[in-house]
Amino acid sequence: MPDVDLKLKQASAVLGVTAKDLQNLVQLKVIQPPRRNSAYRFDRKLLLKAKVAFYLKHSLGSSSDLLARFTETVFRDFGKAEVSEFRNVRIHSTPFSGKEPVEVKIPVRSLAKELEEQLPRATLSPDLPKGRKDPKWKATFLKTLEKAAADLGEISEQQISQEIARYRKSRKKLPEITVVGASKKKTA
Repeated sequence: MPDVDLKLKQASAVLGVTAKDLQNLVQLKVIQPPRRNSAYRFDRKLLLKAKVAFYLKHSLGSSSDLLARFTETVFRDFGKAEVSEFRNVRIHSTPFSGKEPVEVKIPVRSLAKELEEQLPRATLSPDLPKGRKDPKWKATFLKTLEKAAADLGEISEQQISQEIARYRKSRKKLPEITVVGASKKKTA
């Protein structure tokens, strides 16, 4: 099966999360994808790592530091394993100060199969280059400005300046503060 090389937006579509959530995992160093041509690149192993990290985040709600440690622990022994070689993993963590230990069972094999089924989503979410998406954006922008100018009618520049000044002045006003009468206790 050919390996995949997805950018962040495509990877988030495959994982079924927002691009911002995936970017947060990267920025908090829970997962560390390589960066090529100023874009993060995700292969199958990184996608699975992110899937497991989201699974742990939703089931434990732990901090990013612990999430990174748990995710790294899960993938320490996998190396270049195929999906069929993945197995369910149990993480046993004993917190400090004698509290109850936490044990989490992670269904890595089923998460890997789910990820394989979701890979076609990457083609549905093409990663567009930075900048203007529509080649006719200038014409569209000018039409919008012309329509707005027609809606304004015959208004002079002086009237526009006065209205802007009035609006800015009204925003700078301090709010009115009124004192509500305090109740008095009856002394008997």
